[in-house]
Amino acid sequence: MRVDSVPAAGGAPVLYRGATGVSTCFGTFGELLQGRLPAPGADFLVTLPVARWTMACYRVDPELAGVTVDPPAKSKARRMAEMVLECAGGPPGGVLTLDGNLPEGKGMASSSADLVATARAVANAVGLDLPPRRLEDLLRRVEPTDGVLYPGVVAFDHRRVRLRALLGSLPTMTIVGMDEGGTVDTVAFNRLAKPFSAADRREYAVLLERMTSAVARRDLAEVGGIATRSAEMNQALWPKRTLADVARIAREVGALGVVAAHSGTMLGVLLDTADPGYVEKVGATVRACSLISPDVSLYRSLSFD
Repeated sequence: MRVDSVPAAGGAPVLYRGATGVSTCFGTFGELLQGRLPAPGADFLVTLPVARWTMACYRVDPELAGVTVDPPAKSKARRMAEMVLECAGGPPGGVLTLDGNLPEGKGMASSSADLVATARAVANAVGLDLPPRRLEDLLRRVEPTDGVLYPGVVAFDHRRVRLRALLGSLPTMTIVGMDEGGTVDTVAFNRLAKPFSAADRREYAVLLERMTSAVARRDLAEVGGIATRSAEMNQALWPKRTLADVARIAREVGALGVVAAHSGTMLGVLLDTADPGYVEKVGATVRACSLISPDVSLYRSLSFD
């Protein structure tokens, strides 16, 4: 959105009250794959974008000395807004409003989506160019971050906050999601020692190669199998008490597989929307999962074709 301005003494622009920037950012349903590669510190994840978003609106108010955030608890978003303003040369403060339908602390990239949407909304308001690499630099100063600043399925180093590879786009899937309850602090989770052996790391490297190829081929069956294996391997780090039951349901209904929020509380059953038995499989999966948890919801993956 264009920023209205007039030159001030010395040539610097003075932003008019009410100049506004808006942006959105999608979340994820956990990760299709997450682990650690053989190279030291080579943590990575593969994203599963879903049709849930954070929406950010930033309105410049020259009378404010800093950034006011609604809701006030979004302190990381406030910090991001302040950093973007600093990059823009210190324009006046303003009001940042965040809204969306991503649950917090569940492993659905809500915090990452907040930060990305905020950064882009503020940049839009003040006329700052914010390409992905520059945004990565800002995100790195706040916290480990998911790869939601890139469209499609990506391999991302969430701890170093940098893109590994753009893998492509997948056909739309439905995720029958089940919440085990509670919340997880992503920053605290990323401080945990990783119990993965050298053999585990080699397997993660193979899984990443297979995932890269599967996304390129748009092979949902292979993607589902790899996601299931990743959920199983993550039991050594952040176990899900209902994984065996959810995996059994996936097998019984003929689903693609199981997807986990590796650093969250969610498990999901992946279903191909093009499957001839799709409607029946969704109903059977919802009924079976509802016997395990009272918190069952449907999610739709995003396709970027």
